Amino acid sequence: MGKPDAEGHGPADGVPGLPPEWGRVVVPDDASALAAEAAELRRELRRASGLPGGHRGLGLPLVVLLVAVLTTLAGLLAVTWPRANRGADRPTPAPYSPPATLVGRALPALDLVDADDAPVPLRGLLPAMIILLDGCPCPDRVTDALAAAPAGVSVITVTGGRTVPARPTIERQARALADPAGGLRSFLSQPARPGAVTALLVDRAGTVTRVLPDLGTIESYRSDLSALAA
Repeated sequence: MGKPDAEGHGPADGVPGLPPEWGRVVVPDDASALAAEAAELRRELRRASGLPGGHRGLGLPLVVLLVAVLTTLAGLLAVTWPRANRGADRPTPAPYSPPATLVGRALPALDLVDADDAPVPLRGLLPAMIILLDGCPCPDRVTDALAAAPAGVSVITVTGGRTVPARPTIERQARALADPAGGLRSFLSQPARPGAVTALLVDRAGTVTRVLPDLGTIESYRSDLSALAA
């Protein structure tokens, strides 16, 4: 059967150029459904071609009519067929992929800035857990990291721009820095994501030992953090 359009009308309703006496023309879903009509027209053509002289002239008009009908139906089928599949070919958003592994690579020699806008060489604070807060301030994550970090291991918070947030009001404080040039984000090759806290663990030789794309509970990184003190 033919497929109605979005307004509920048949696919061939109101098609210009078709005689009104033909009535409502229905476009089939499968072009093979026209096989019976095509066979009937061929029989009519054969009968017409076998009539005595004066009636043989009916064959040419029937051929023209057959070509016109098949051309019209084929065009309507091509127009209406994609309607059933609209929306099915929309691209699916790609899921988030964590950054390529940086473990074993050297941390670049970056100079960040402190609250006084003075440059601070990042490699001079190692070993360290570096927490990027440009996607989420998340003070509870910083507090957890400070509680888990062994003596001698720095906990560094990094924000974008030149604004350094206030330090937490606890006995041990994280070293708060800003990264106006975006060097750490460039090193990670991933943008900041709202609600996500990214962390790097770097040993005293400046080698990245672990990347945490979204910092979770202390238990997910406690052993790696303790290993930095060795």
